[in-house]
Amino acid sequence: MRIDIEDLRVAYAGRTVVSGARLVAADGEITGLVGPNGSGKSTLLRTVYRHLRPVAGRVLLAGTDIRELAPARAARHVAALPQERGSDFELTVREVVAMGRTPYKRAFAGDDATDRELVERALRDVGMATAADRRFTALSGGERQRVLLARAFAQNPDVLVLDEPTNHLDVRHQVELLALLRTRRRTTLVSLHDLNAAASVCDRLHVLHAGTVVASGPPREVITPELLAEVFGVRAAVLEHPLTGDPLIAFDHTSPADGDAPPPVTGTHAVGVPRTG
Repeated sequence: MRIDIEDLRVAYAGRTVVSGARLVAADGEITGLVGPNGSGKSTLLRTVYRHLRPVAGRVLLAGTDIRELAPARAARHVAALPQERGSDFELTVREVVAMGRTPYKRAFAGDDATDRELVERALRDVGMATAADRRFTALSGGERQRVLLARAFAQNPDVLVLDEPTNHLDVRHQVELLALLRTRRRTTLVSLHDLNAAASVCDRLHVLHAGTVVASGPPREVITPELLAEVFGVRAAVLEHPLTGDPLIAFDHTSPADGDAPPPVTGTHAVGVPRTG
């Protein structure tokens, strides 16, 4: 299911945070949002999963303004993993994951066979099946992260909206999660701080800077030394990964680009055809 964001402007506390953003997450693609802290990534994602209402513009879900959908119907299509993650659930891991089935239930309805199957599959997918009966509050940060991701998977949505899903995960679980996203092939809109991870897992990238989309396209076309210097203020070379062939960013950790903060960026790079590998 395709997501189109048209001329989106979002503001709060009297300040415009996202300005005129236009981007697409095509059906079945993994679409990444990257940019410096404060560039508007989380704000944009909160608008997609209806936590924030835009001042102007629209978020279209398969051509329909998502604000026109009833909350339960929208939740059947879009599942979110926000950065504001609850940590005080006095529930078992299985019960937290089962919350993802709520949009499909009538009031006070219990779990049926489909619910149980989806919950167990989600737990296996994130490597938490053996912890199903543990208390959520007893888990580490990384374990909680995987449980909340399982809750989104159990929702069985058409679209996944993930805000920094690899936070708190060790390297092994980061790799497993990103591989799982590629295997599932759901339309996925994900923000990532790790540019190498974004270049590896995403079919398409949108680069945000100061609330504006300044570059869009396949990672190989978007990630260049010039863009890294202008947007992120770092010196880097972009190489070919020896194992996967994806872009590999080698950062110069001895000095920033030009020794200063990145200058404002204007214009938008041409949108290319998304990669299929």
